[in-house]
Amino acid sequence: MRLSRAKLTGTDPETRAERYRLFATLGGLYLAQGIPTYLIAAALPPVLREAGVSRSAIGFFSLLMLPLVLKFLWAPLIDRHRFLPLGHRRGWIVPMQILTAIGIAAMAFLEPTNVTGLFIICIIMALAMSTQDIATDGYATSSLSEKDRGVGNAFQGGAVAFGVLIGGTLSLVLFESFGWTATLLFVASISLLPLLVTPLMRETAIAGQPSASATEAKGTTEDTPVRPAKPSLKAFFLRPEAVQVLVIALVFRASEGLVKAMEGPYLVDVGLPLSWIGYLSGASAATAGIVGSVIAVILIRWHGTNWALIMLGALRTLCFAAFALHALEIYEGLAAIMSAAAFQTFIRYMEIVVLYSLFMSVASKSQPGTDFTLLACAQLIVYLIGSSISGVIADRLGYDGLFVIATVLSALAVMITMKLLMSGKKTDSPENRAAKTL
Repeated sequence: MRLSRAKLTGTDPETRAERYRLFATLGGLYLAQGIPTYLIAAALPPVLREAGVSRSAIGFFSLLMLPLVLKFLWAPLIDRHRFLPLGHRRGWIVPMQILTAIGIAAMAFLEPTNVTGLFIICIIMALAMSTQDIATDGYATSSLSEKDRGVGNAFQGGAVAFGVLIGGTLSLVLFESFGWTATLLFVASISLLPLLVTPLMRETAIAGQPSASATEAKGTTEDTPVRPAKPSLKAFFLRPEAVQVLVIALVFRASEGLVKAMEGPYLVDVGLPLSWIGYLSGASAATAGIVGSVIAVILIRWHGTNWALIMLGALRTLCFAAFALHALEIYEGLAAIMSAAAFQTFIRYMEIVVLYSLFMSVASKSQPGTDFTLLACAQLIVYLIGSSISGVIADRLGYDGLFVIATVLSALAVMITMKLLMSGKKTDSPENRAAKTL
């Protein structure tokens, strides 16, 4: 009895070692994605601009987001097939990361003004990174137990924060000190280091293929083969609980893009120095990612995923209201709006941990990569839609009108999310309640 209790709570030494191994593996895998992602998204645009590339050409690189948004379309293929005989997920992760590193190294031998060549390489890298992300998310979803989802996603948040520091901040420093070629070759080599965790991966059978024990339990024989479930988008939409969470994913983040996209321009217009804005979007964001991820785990342990998401939504609404009040000149001062901007970043990282834990809770074991990817893409799409129209709204209604709309939408999203989560049939399991007491 003592042994079973120890294994249930994760205090058994063997079980604890397995959990730490899994967390370290996930941290490495997500760091492997973060470094090249923020090299392209954060470091490349200013470097290209400094080299004399036009703003129109730099803006063209925003198309690199398309694979990240549309990756759910080929996610079933990743759940369905092996690529190399290294393990189901590992067989995708390793070659895709190597391809990404080769792409970074290839960029080093092009001039930064060669926009066409750089774009072709970057789009190949974006496809590779998106495919790797599907495999990594599938591995995380299928490997994390219910009580460890929060911690696992916190490691993802922390790894992303380090990806910002290495791929974004450090790369910019190196570009300035050592130049284009040396920096890219260095980043290419660094991006391969996280692959050292791949031997630690412990993989289950290919998604959709029943285990031997499952076959025996159904009483099947060699004459009555079991047809494996075929991962597909249709299978996702046949499950009501998955569709319910999809609605939450679309509703909950609908307001965030409106504020985040115009946060930087607003801070410039109210007189905040560029160096301060850089700190808010750089080092402070990485710090918020690490600390916020830890606090998100604590919230999940104390209150469960549902209430943690609702509380964060309420805090986000208050943060948006602070932007609105400042834009309406009801209160003034740079310190107040800087605090609101920093707090918004902090909340956003916490939201991702909680949201991803919720996504994992409804992901099917037969197609974990497909289900999680579809939900993650849904919340990203609605975020990008908000970002794309934020400038139009700000031009027509002013910053005050934009922030008021975002505040109202955020409040409505919290109410809709609460109604959907509270009306859901799924409640906290005994395993999750035990996790809260740890």
